[in-house]
Amino acid sequence: MASAKIYSLKGKGGEKVKLPSQFDTPYRPDIIKRAVLAVQSRRRQPHGVDEMAGKKNTAQSWQTGHGRSRMPRVKGSGTGAANKAAFAPGTVGGRVAHPPEARKVIIERINVKENRLAIRSAIAATAVRKTVSERGHKVDSVPEFPLIVSDKLESLETTKEFRSIASALGLGEDLTRAVKGRGIRAGKGKMRGRKMKTPKSFLVVVGRDSGVGLAARNLPGVDVVEVHGLNADLLAPGTHPGRLVLWTKSAIDRLGSEALFL
Repeated sequence: MASAKIYSLKGKGGEKVKLPSQFDTPYRPDIIKRAVLAVQSRRRQPHGVDEMAGKKNTAQSWQTGHGRSRMPRVKGSGTGAANKAAFAPGTVGGRVAHPPEARKVIIERINVKENRLAIRSAIAATAVRKTVSERGHKVDSVPEFPLIVSDKLESLETTKEFRSIASALGLGEDLTRAVKGRGIRAGKGKMRGRKMKTPKSFLVVVGRDSGVGLAARNLPGVDVVEVHGLNADLLAPGTHPGRLVLWTKSAIDRLGSEALFL
């Protein structure tokens, strides 16, 4: 079983800790992708049109023999709407041919054992420098993979402290990459509450969030999660494994002692 150093908040290596068995899981990008898509599908909101949309009229086809097309036409006379085509797709105010339906099943299912395998495989991928680098993270200054830090990190309360500690641990370059990569989204998403697009930076996994979540939430691309809340989407955003992860000692201990995701 492999081991890794525990670094202080100043970036100095100390004692070693044995890594849990999850870090020995084979690399399975196919299973990871399925698990991520399953998580993403639960964030979609069902939407559809009214079943009576475009049908609230008296339109009825005249059939043949009138020198007119067989399109459904509004009944009546003496009004501008009379005898005009309606109801059918392609007519003004008519129904949509194949509209979205709220009853459509949009959630993708995945077996429990497959999901656990995906999480374990994604955890193992975070401990390989080449995989993390190929994902686009700046890892030249990161001393070791996996990167484990003392539990004092969990009680940080200010963003200034967290930023300085991240720089001391070699994560400053990746944080800068996320800051510079933040920009305005292309397309109509700008009008729909998601104007900015931000690259994912490193993930902080803690045993217990005692304040670090508030300290890091204002940094672009940085996520904080307790170890029992890990999922494939956090470890492999966009279905791409190898996210840069900062672990605390208590998170590693809980990962091994409670046999999570086994």
